[in-house]
Amino acid sequence: MPHRDGKLRLSPLPSYTNAVEEKHHLTTRSSSWTTTFFVPVPFRPAHRLKLVLPIPQRLWNVTSSRMSRRRAATMLCFGFLLLTWIGFALVKRFWDKEKNWPQPFAGKPPTLVFKKTELQKIWEWEIASGHYPSNKPIPSILGFTVPPPNPGLPAAGTRNGNRIKPPGERASYSLGTGLSRRYVTIKSEPPNVHYPPRPQAGGIADLDIVMDHCDFSTHKYVRDCLELMRIGTGIDGEKRLRRTGLDRFNFIYVEEKANGTSPVARDIQNALPTAVRNIDPENPDVGLIFNRRGEFETPLELPPPRTPKTSSDACDPDHPRIYHMFWTGEFTDKPYMALMSYLFTQNLGLGEERGAKPPAGLCRPQFWMWINPGPAAAVPNPSALRDMFDGLKASPWASPFLHPRFADVIKFKLWNTTEQLDGVAELKNEWRAFEATLFNSGGVVYKVKPQAPAANTTTTKKEGGNDVLGRVGSDSAQNYDRMSTILSDMARFILCHRFGGTYLDADTILLRDWEELWGWRGAFAYRWSRLEEYNTAVLRLNRGSALGTFLFRTALRNALDFHPMTVWRYMRDAHLQGLLLRLPDALFDSAWLNTEDYQRDRPAFPFFTSFEQFFKPNKVDGAAPNVLGFDGFFKGAYSYHFHNFWWLPFDKIRNYPDLGSRFEAGEKRAKENLLRKVQAQLAINKGNVDGGDAHNVGHAHLHEHPEEDVADLAWATVLKRTFEAYVRGERPNMYGEWIRW
Repeated sequence: MPHRDGKLRLSPLPSYTNAVEEKHHLTTRSSSWTTTFFVPVPFRPAHRLKLVLPIPQRLWNVTSSRMSRRRAATMLCFGFLLLTWIGFALVKRFWDKEKNWPQPFAGKPPTLVFKKTELQKIWEWEIASGHYPSNKPIPSILGFTVPPPNPGLPAAGTRNGNRIKPPGERASYSLGTGLSRRYVTIKSEPPNVHYPPRPQAGGIADLDIVMDHCDFSTHKYVRDCLELMRIGTGIDGEKRLRRTGLDRFNFIYVEEKANGTSPVARDIQNALPTAVRNIDPENPDVGLIFNRRGEFETPLELPPPRTPKTSSDACDPDHPRIYHMFWTGEFTDKPYMALMSYLFTQNLGLGEERGAKPPAGLCRPQFWMWINPGPAAAVPNPSALRDMFDGLKASPWASPFLHPRFADVIKFKLWNTTEQLDGVAELKNEWRAFEATLFNSGGVVYKVKPQAPAANTTTTKKEGGNDVLGRVGSDSAQNYDRMSTILSDMARFILCHRFGGTYLDADTILLRDWEELWGWRGAFAYRWSRLEEYNTAVLRLNRGSALGTFLFRTALRNALDFHPMTVWRYMRDAHLQGLLLRLPDALFDSAWLNTEDYQRDRPAFPFFTSFEQFFKPNKVDGAAPNVLGFDGFFKGAYSYHFHNFWWLPFDKIRNYPDLGSRFEAGEKRAKENLLRKVQAQLAINKGNVDGGDAHNVGHAHLHEHPEEDVADLAWATVLKRTFEAYVRGERPNMYGEWIRW
């Protein structure tokens, strides 16, 4: 871009046309001699073909900076094709031997290692445990002859009972045997309409209805999905307008006991044969495509299915309400903001007296922040736990959450890779065979040599160059901590399988209460934008489930690869996708489609064309954050995923925890840290500035003059200052509740 001197400067940061390019760059080894492109596939708009061309990245960066990316790509691809044509001509002219050229874009190999009988067991276990509260069909290829009983659905013949299929179609559906459902209308009642009501305790989201309104593959818009989420949960408050047929937005229900068993359901169950499976002895696995190595898992030994609890049972031990998050290295404003959003949105009882019991039927969640203090491949030392808490106490960004007021709702946990893998029954006896190649993401493997315990796992020194093994955290796009990203791909499945709950990536901001999502007892992730694959930035997996056993045993046979796109292949090859529901990204990642050039005719609000605009809004849209505040930010979504950008501060001007006198010691430490960084940078920039001058200039830079604050605040800044005002006691949370210390 041109600077004041009129000369062209090239940005040192990479730019991406979509999140697939971003993920590829951040999780794979880079080569200076090749460039990756994603090309649309004709007649399949939801698919892109990955092309790795021998175009040096420097040439691509220079070319694309001087002209449009599309024009640059066209010219470079034309040049590449011309050179390829010349090469083939020379080969044909001078090489007298025929060559069998490999297929350049062969599909990924199949991953399936379970036979059909085992896949049927998994479906039956999950359905019997109440983990499939859906009317969606079971894949007919699995060979069920009669519908399995499903306690997660209302009994057939009762109010809102599931559909009863003709005899020839029953095998594709489960048979409801559970409680009836009453769908509720949630809205604020006068005069208390300024703030939305908390969700009804025990409420459950009907995700079938959500899919009907929000699924991108059926051409539903994110904008309309967010309206469903606002009206259906009552968070539109005083902004609710008269609309026709508001009942169609009711997707939350409560379960109610019926008077006795439904006669229809009882008659159907009595008429069904005992065996619900059908296996052809001559071709028992017809229709399945197994892995090419010929490896098969032994028959599964699963525990008895869980007994589903009613919605009135608060804090069901089989379905604990735990948010998990994984963080590596120095605690920064990113995990700080995730925890602040949790305090601002979730029903934690912070507006009540300390120690007060929650209302009947309400289960309050906990947030478990897992800390891996050193490099992802390092072995923790014996004092790692003590060192972790010492580091948290000294950190201005982490220490506020050690306050006794948050002791029941925020827990800091030390991550130990060896201990966690040994805690997974499906892996503990075999994972060490993959110890050297444990960091595998989408087939890209970083080999790690055995290491002695680290002398001090709390070090946060960033290694430059290509030392990806010693890197801790990401301080720029060039020094991205790929190892921690890969480790977190595995960690999320381990944590959810061992302890239950929901995993959130650390670049996630919670935007509303998740009560009705906790009530839905199945497993889910969400869609990878326009693609069919999963994104596991949000992952729900039930503790010790049959589905979890399948995933870990399958991953073990596929080099322990937990990349979300690889997990999609595991599920697709086994016809188990329905058991790990792929929710629309509108619920957790509302900007993604817009950033990839989709749905721009009716975009969601705010309208982001790149994820960086969360931190640096366009000038033309810069008034919205100040005017609308938190209430105007993707209202209706459960959370927002800002896709990395670890190196950009939420609040450039007030880049410290601004939580008032109660936490002033941490604020003072943060300002001192900023002062040291400013002084160091001034010394680098000015070269011969003496220490006294640098100190004075640094203080002047940090002094809070009104003119230093920018006129148009970024959305990231507005959210940070909103959450902090709640903790300082200057405003209530999003539900009108004031914190009580």
